[in-house]
Amino acid sequence: MNSQEIAHFGLTTAPFTKEIADDDLWLPSSKVAMVDTLVDALGARQSVLLTGEPGVGKTCVLRALRRRLPEAGFRLTYCHNATLGRRDFYRQVCVALGLNPKATAATVFFEVTRHVEGLAIEQRHPVLLLDEAHLLHQDVLDHLHILCNYEWDSKALLSLLLVGLPELRERLSRRHQRSLYSRIHHRLQIDSTSPEDTAEYIRHRLHLAGGAADRDIFTSDAVAMLHEGGAALRDIDRLAAAALRASFRRKKKLVEREAVLSVIDADR
Repeated sequence: MNSQEIAHFGLTTAPFTKEIADDDLWLPSSKVAMVDTLVDALGARQSVLLTGEPGVGKTCVLRALRRRLPEAGFRLTYCHNATLGRRDFYRQVCVALGLNPKATAATVFFEVTRHVEGLAIEQRHPVLLLDEAHLLHQDVLDHLHILCNYEWDSKALLSLLLVGLPELRERLSRRHQRSLYSRIHHRLQIDSTSPEDTAEYIRHRLHLAGGAADRDIFTSDAVAMLHEGGAALRDIDRLAAAALRASFRRKKKLVEREAVLSVIDADR
């Protein structure tokens, strides 16, 4: 949105961009409870599977988790390039941990496990967060359970947090993945937002953008149509911004159902 469009609605910044600080993240009560579950699970040194369709808020949950985990007790390592083979995967983990990756897969694996054992001595629990994990190579998935095996599988020195689309759960539940799947203590699913969540989310984003608390910019019918047109928050952001621009062109200060319907039709 340009400055004229923003000012037209009494706002100070564009309301539906992806650039939002961690402190300003919005989470409905269901996702707040999920963050609580994640914090408790990692505090108990357990591993977690987190799945959901694109745009339902997985990244928001992870960012909220990052804020909640105390740095003094945890080492959270984020890896998002899931398309690598096993050796390059462990080299990526080495780089993320600040280690110098070696030439062979065995040496790289040894460096990672030795680092994990060193963190245990420092009383910092490592959490390896693998985003887009549904894209992991099969040879990486087949080896992950070995990464969790310390001192004859008697010590929980590392937690895995596997995040991806619902097909990740399907892959892990296959019989040949049972060594890894049995080590995942919590298997969580993020659902799409409810109509009430969508309305609350839109109010929150408009408030952050400078909108007055006592003035609606979207009618209730427009909000309902936004929810129907975009069950994912990412879709709602895109459609809501387009509806604001469409209403600006019509010289209206209130976004009505017709404006939202027009942008949904154009989006198809």
